[in-house]
Amino acid sequence: MESTVVVPFWVALPLGLLAAWAAYDKLLMPAMRWFVAGQANRVIDELGARLRIGVRPFQRTRRQILIHRLLGDPRVLQAAEQHAAEHGLRLPAVLKTVERYAREIVPAFNAYLYFRTGYWLGKKLAQGLYRVRIGYVDSEGIRRIPENATVVFVMNHRSNMDYVLAGYLAADQAALSYAVGEWARIWPLSGLIRAMGAYFVRRDSRDALYRRVLERYIVMATQAGVPQAVFPEGGLTRDGRMREPRLGVIDYMLRGFWLDGERDLVFVPLGMNYDRVLEDRSLLRAADAQAERRSTSGALWTTLRFVLHNAALMAKSDWHRFGYACVNIGAPISMRTYCAERNIDFQHLAGDARRSEMGALGDRLMDGVGRIIPVVPVALMASVFVAQPARALSGIELKAEAQALLERLRTAGAHVYLPRQDLEYAFTVGLRMLTLRRLVEDSDGLYRAREEELPLLAYYANSIAHLPQAPAAVSANAP
Repeated sequence: MESTVVVPFWVALPLGLLAAWAAYDKLLMPAMRWFVAGQANRVIDELGARLRIGVRPFQRTRRQILIHRLLGDPRVLQAAEQHAAEHGLRLPAVLKTVERYAREIVPAFNAYLYFRTGYWLGKKLAQGLYRVRIGYVDSEGIRRIPENATVVFVMNHRSNMDYVLAGYLAADQAALSYAVGEWARIWPLSGLIRAMGAYFVRRDSRDALYRRVLERYIVMATQAGVPQAVFPEGGLTRDGRMREPRLGVIDYMLRGFWLDGERDLVFVPLGMNYDRVLEDRSLLRAADAQAERRSTSGALWTTLRFVLHNAALMAKSDWHRFGYACVNIGAPISMRTYCAERNIDFQHLAGDARRSEMGALGDRLMDGVGRIIPVVPVALMASVFVAQPARALSGIELKAEAQALLERLRTAGAHVYLPRQDLEYAFTVGLRMLTLRRLVEDSDGLYRAREEELPLLAYYANSIAHLPQAPAAVSANAP
């Protein structure tokens, strides 16, 4: 006996959607997780012998387990109870807030995405936009870092490209975990960033409960030896100069460091500089209190115009990369050695004493970073024009001024990057970048800074303005 059962559309549609969701949740997603986990483990096995700092077990731990560890942390629970009492809230509701914070912060590191997808994309993007170079490296200091130490790269922050550049260049050393600001908490970018091992930070949050959850995650990662990267300036430089440090994240790292513990905590200064920062005009505009504020749509339109303009140049085979991007790596700072020299233990410091010592450490770290920021061609040439903004210089005069400045910097210990080890070429490419961008005008072989572009020239000159210079030589014929 056969019969046909007719199901109304309004019943069939929900049933179909439920069946599709069940297939997705119970079949497709587990299969995807199994496949991705297998690929990640294979990558870790392949890279284990090559990496200077291997992938730590903490990084391979499932994200949900790390979240539960945070939720069960005694100090987090204590902060939750205190928050509930102070605000008249029920503890279960506060614990839900804690879980939301933990899910926001904790990354979901995947070695395959980091070393295969992320590294490939970072390499293509960095090398597509710049001539990427590693300049100076304190190789001996790097070799002396104990294998089980927690290594933290401390960097200046000039561009959002810093994340890409540092991650790409450090990929043969370690899988870096970044502290990333709220700007990246948008779908689907947030998922990719978490998979790359980064954790999100609300830099200006005054929520004590949130700060405790963030602190305990960073303590856990530091104690587990996870290699990290931090920008102490807390944001992009607006005028080209290094900003005052904001040491909250570094302070949290020190809470996970014990002088007699299993691991040393080693800060490695890393200095970056660019012949062109893609956001330079936007940053200057943000620093100008008198400038008209652009809407989000206006900013997007400006970005789109920039992309389309460069795409048009590529189509005409008239596009050039944005000069050199150079990275220097300085002498590591061991916290065991540092604390022994100053006879301090951060675990036993609080209040004014801790703030004072954190300030001293911040100065030491920023000084280490500042000293190794590379002198790149555009910064060198821009410094000459900023020093003599009204003067028209011939090519010979300009190169003489640049060479004199370069020698003063070198004598004082600055790290100068010379493309091809050729002074003449370095001067040429630096000047060409400034003239192509119309920051400098060429009139019958005489070069002069355009008055309206002096702030942008100063932005690039400021990137090396903090570097010490030897006194200028005085002519024997001078009066």
